[in-house]
Amino acid sequence: MWVSFALLTLLAVAFVALPFLSKERIQSLTYNANSELIAIYHQRLGELANDLANQRIDQANHDESVIELKRRLLNELSPEKSLMSKGNNRIFALTGSAFLIAFTAIFYTATGSQQQLQNWHSAMDNLPAYGERAVMQKGEPLTQNELQAFALGLRTKLDQSGDDQVAWMLLGRVAMSLNEYDMAQQSFDKVLRLDPDNMPVLISYSQVLLLEGSEVNMTRAAGMLSKVLKDDPTNLDAISLLALIAYERHDWLQAKSAFEVLLNSMDEQDSRYGMIAQRITEIEQNISAENTQQQVQQSSDEDNNAVQTSAIKITVNLAPQFTDKLPTQGTLFVFAKAANGPPMPLAVVKLTDYSFPIEVQLSDSNAMVAGLTLSSVDKIILTARISKDASVMPSTGELEGRSDVLERSQTKAYDLLINELIP
Repeated sequence: MWVSFALLTLLAVAFVALPFLSKERIQSLTYNANSELIAIYHQRLGELANDLANQRIDQANHDESVIELKRRLLNELSPEKSLMSKGNNRIFALTGSAFLIAFTAIFYTATGSQQQLQNWHSAMDNLPAYGERAVMQKGEPLTQNELQAFALGLRTKLDQSGDDQVAWMLLGRVAMSLNEYDMAQQSFDKVLRLDPDNMPVLISYSQVLLLEGSEVNMTRAAGMLSKVLKDDPTNLDAISLLALIAYERHDWLQAKSAFEVLLNSMDEQDSRYGMIAQRITEIEQNISAENTQQQVQQSSDEDNNAVQTSAIKITVNLAPQFTDKLPTQGTLFVFAKAANGPPMPLAVVKLTDYSFPIEVQLSDSNAMVAGLTLSSVDKIILTARISKDASVMPSTGELEGRSDVLERSQTKAYDLLINELIP
């Protein structure tokens, strides 16, 4: 490493020194090019200021253009005459080389591998102390910098001994504390390859998967927790994580059951008791709301089924001999009544614009009175009447047609002929 550093430094010195040690060249210009470039620069500045004043460009574009002009001017400016003595060249070469070496050494010491090596040595020296504070909870909790150093030390240890379950588990938990979830998953995967039934790792791994939050990972976490509870049904850590997964999935019954187990395991003085009790109350409200919604949906489905079951398709036609008896502005009523029951129609369709033949449908949705529907009776009579006064009650001179007594459940379609003149 140090040899590489020395070679790179020599290369940089050569790059700096050689241009100064090369043979001098005189550059002469036949005209004052710099003056012309500067004049063009000021002219363009004036044009940009005028564009800004007249709102042809905005302030941001103006500032960006000025910076570009300055950059271009600096690149294009040339010395009118450059000539240095060999002695001066050597002074510049030596001075520049010495400065480069000194600067490189300082920079490397401050920010380079030297600092990284120091951090690594410090992490390895303090690894046992970090382990005691993290695992045995001795002394102050580890700070973020100490956690990062602890992770560095553990990775170094695992490079030397890759089958250390404890080190992999510690690295996974440290990674969780640092929000390095990919590293945590990789570490826990290593442990489970060595020991698939490691319950503490299964629980910690489930936490990481739950934090990620995707459905796939929650399903995987639930599987791990189920494995833990199979061996230890009273494991409260596993139960609490399953409760959270069920809650996130809106599986209210499972969430309620899991939270109730947690609540029963706590003393009422526990700071978490009130929070879990409140969560259970919230879940019960969600269950009640879902049940109400299901009942409403079920009722609606039943109503729709009843409408479809009771529906009768009626084709109404007019007897030819009554064509000239049609009123100028008549209203067509098509309705069903109970064969034996109240005179009130069970279902009614009213039409003012019609021509024969015409097809209509009667169902429970056409009921005039709530509860008195087509599906509520077994035997019905269908009637079609052309009213003169838009009233459903019969009047003299109106045209009408009636069916025989029909079995409602067996009647899905019917041809009804208007063939009577009401006396």
